[in-house]
Amino acid sequence: MPRLRDLYTKTVVPALKKEFGYANPMAVPKLEKVSVNIGMGEATQNPKLMDGAVNELGLITGQKPVVTKAKKSIAAFKLRENMAIGCTVTLRGARMFEFLDRLFNVSLPRVRDFRGVSSKSFDGRGNYTLGLRDQLIFPEIDYNKVEKTKGMNICITTTAKTDAEAMALLKHLGMPFRQ
Repeated sequence: MPRLRDLYTKTVVPALKKEFGYANPMAVPKLEKVSVNIGMGEATQNPKLMDGAVNELGLITGQKPVVTKAKKSIAAFKLRENMAIGCTVTLRGARMFEFLDRLFNVSLPRVRDFRGVSSKSFDGRGNYTLGLRDQLIFPEIDYNKVEKTKGMNICITTTAKTDAEAMALLKHLGMPFRQ
């Protein structure tokens, strides 16, 4: 059982029940999924960049990424339909908890001048999105094998109805929010 899931069941659920007055433990918000996405617009010019992004995302998440393709052609961007322009991974269950544990406790503190993540990145329905500038903050990535730094979006989807419930859930799980 992942460490973060154990923390959720033993301490977060009772704390949120007390904080928001839930009668049923099944009403307490929980994590549904985590989506990690790398957009590679430069892959239109150099398709080999896509291989590096797929390999690195696989190392970071522990799951094989899906290559995303362009839905329509845009001449101004030199983009044709079905061209590979990114890769994405959707994590659920144990892998999701392992990834979030490593993100909160190992990777985010490695960001230079890190003061915490913004508390304004909620979407109004209890989901949180985080953008990272480079993949080198993850310890799985070997600095010498990286040919180009790639940013990524991490979207945490919860069952919370409001942003306040989602923020309380993530705070109890150990997400380092800015004061």
